[in-house]
Amino acid sequence: MTTDISIVIPVFNEEDNLKELVSRCLNVCNKMDKSFEIILVDDGSTDRSAEIIARTARENSGKVIGIFFNRNYGQHAAVTAGFKESIGDTVITLDADLQNPPEEIPKLVEQIDTGYDVVGSIRTPREDSLFRRAASSLVNKIVQKSTGVRMKDYGCMLRAYRRQVVDAVLQCHERSSFIPVLANRFARNTTEVQVAHARRTAGESKYSLWKLINLQFDLLTSMTTFPLRLLSFLGIFISGTGFALGGYIIMMRFIHGSDWAVGGVFTLFAILFIFIGALFVGMGLLGEYLGRVYDDVRARPRFFVHHVIGRSQSKE
Repeated sequence: MTTDISIVIPVFNEEDNLKELVSRCLNVCNKMDKSFEIILVDDGSTDRSAEIIARTARENSGKVIGIFFNRNYGQHAAVTAGFKESIGDTVITLDADLQNPPEEIPKLVEQIDTGYDVVGSIRTPREDSLFRRAASSLVNKIVQKSTGVRMKDYGCMLRAYRRQVVDAVLQCHERSSFIPVLANRFARNTTEVQVAHARRTAGESKYSLWKLINLQFDLLTSMTTFPLRLLSFLGIFISGTGFALGGYIIMMRFIHGSDWAVGGVFTLFAILFIFIGALFVGMGLLGEYLGRVYDDVRARPRFFVHHVIGRSQSKE
């Protein structure tokens, strides 16, 4: 059994937005001449989100499906669970905060129908703080450089994927994954469309500064080994600088005597601090990768689905 469109929405403490979100999604989907399903994944919410999702799924059985985690696992784990449950030929991901209007979904579906495998979206104009925009711009440049896929806005959740791309993503079992980047590795044709972006009117952003920093580490270490390569170049540069500085100090001591370098004590301390700093940076980066290897070797499930509501028929 398949359907035309699956809309996957991760939800975490969004009780104030859920009713309007579902209403607008249903309104948009009913206007399209396609079969659809809306998959709401409750990511361990502590407010009334799970209760609202369960009630909505019962009232719209077959059209709204609720997936419930036993605790919070994070946005990308929730999206992965939605991918696994989805049966659509086209899968749309959407945030629950209504900053990306559901009314923009037909734009993405239209591009998928013309033959694209992945359709991203560019928030125009973007209604976020200067810090969020600057951080997003930096991440986009890093991702573009690492993947070679020139998309302008990897941080926007409103995206469309063809079924075979979703199936390929589900075959990847790494614990730290950034789905937009991972999906682009399996896409032949990608594009982006401009979509509206609204200010959050209810609830609070779930990404604190600390979570944003963790996300950047996950993103960087899950898609490339470039930091390890950069560390090697940095080590060569520091070592070369150390040898050059040592040679300069020896030469100047012969010219001006030992009093010129105050016995060399402070110079030795400076060199020592440089090497110790480089060592700790290297250990930190190496630890990031080893930690991810450790997680993959343990092979624990990335999430645990407590139960599913609203699936009127078997997926098979």
